Amino acid sequence: MIFNLLKHYMPRSLYGRAVLILLLPVVFLQLVVTVLFLTRHFEDVTHQMAAAVSREILLVLDIVDAAPDRGSVATEVVAQASQLALTAVPVSKQEMPTENLRRWYDFSGRVIIDRLSQRVPALFLIDLWDDQRVHVFATSRHGPVKLSFDRDRISASNPHQLFVNMVFFGGLVTVIAILYLRNQLRPIKRLAHAAEAFGRGRHEPYTPAGAIEVRAAGNAFVDMRSRIERQIEQRTLMLSGVSHDLRTPLTRMRLGLSMLEDEERGPLEREVEEMQRMLDAFLNFVKGAGEGEPEPVDPRALVETVVAEAKRAGQNVTLFAHDGDGEGTVQLNVLAIRRALDNLISNAVRYGARAEVSVTLSDKSLRIRVEDDGPGIPEDRRADAKRPFTRLDSARNQDKGGGVGLGLAIATDIARAHGGILRLGTSARLGGLQADIVIAR
Repeated sequence: MIFNLLKHYMPRSLYGRAVLILLLPVVFLQLVVTVLFLTRHFEDVTHQMAAAVSREILLVLDIVDAAPDRGSVATEVVAQASQLALTAVPVSKQEMPTENLRRWYDFSGRVIIDRLSQRVPALFLIDLWDDQRVHVFATSRHGPVKLSFDRDRISASNPHQLFVNMVFFGGLVTVIAILYLRNQLRPIKRLAHAAEAFGRGRHEPYTPAGAIEVRAAGNAFVDMRSRIERQIEQRTLMLSGVSHDLRTPLTRMRLGLSMLEDEERGPLEREVEEMQRMLDAFLNFVKGAGEGEPEPVDPRALVETVVAEAKRAGQNVTLFAHDGDGEGTVQLNVLAIRRALDNLISNAVRYGARAEVSVTLSDKSLRIRVEDDGPGIPEDRRADAKRPFTRLDSARNQDKGGGVGLGLAIATDIARAHGGILRLGTSARLGGLQADIVIAR
């Protein structure tokens, strides 16, 4: 329970947690040393010095009581106890403070007041407000008397130097440790930046550096990135070669069909067009987000352009007013986002009567939503729908032409390449499928 509560107050960054781990032992150690030093050194030393001073005060009070009159008190103390460096002056009640005085930071003053009050019963007030002198007020045969002596005689001198030194050197060591810690964490941040860039489809130059463990993680990332890039390149070359080789016989088939009679040519041409559409879908799946480079783009203007082109192509699609309080541009691969949005709109108008598109831009994320009024996809089949070459015939309307099961897979790959995600749900407004491309800014 306590640990779960503390998690909300813990720093989230590695740098913040490392600084906290560094500071907590230093602060705890300083507190422990301070307490031990105050109790074992200042208090013990003050006890011993207060005991010695109390004996001298008792001796001076005896001299004061033995003085013949009130006016000769000071001269008698100087004559008989000058070696004690302690003065005694008769005072009136108006010259005395109303209570014991000491400053709030005077830790040893509390011990002085307690010890002197216990050992010298005649004392009734002690003034420690002056850091250089101690004034004690006691009763005598001649009335109240003020005894004064140097503060160095009853407590250790310059006790604040310990705290100044502890704070100064503790702060200096902490600053040095933080600077060293930043150098140690910099390779981790570079690795995280390179991994994030690779997840968004960019190849950032990265060389492993830092401690042995960080270098090992960096080398593992470089090897993994190289293997993934080789696999993507091999897949692209293979599918591109297959698709390219199939275009040649398709072209010959079109030429052969052009020589047939109209009534015989129609069904065969539709089959050839279907094969051509399937090849185009394969190529789009192979390209994914590989074409072009990410660049700052106004997502609202981009979506408006895609929707306008879809309308000109005869698709029943509507663009809603933009939502969100975010401004500015987003790093996007224009060709890839256009391809993903085209696929989502085409799916929406193929399996439903109309499609609606909306854009929500905030300071942290971009969301492009495409909704339709079709039959939708059951919740337990949505993960399968995003896999390549998956066709949910029972869930989607096939009357307007079947697909090859790559539309949602292409959109999913493009969203992932931008560091985002494709979410499928049920449209609250139209009742059909709701597809959201969500990308962090």
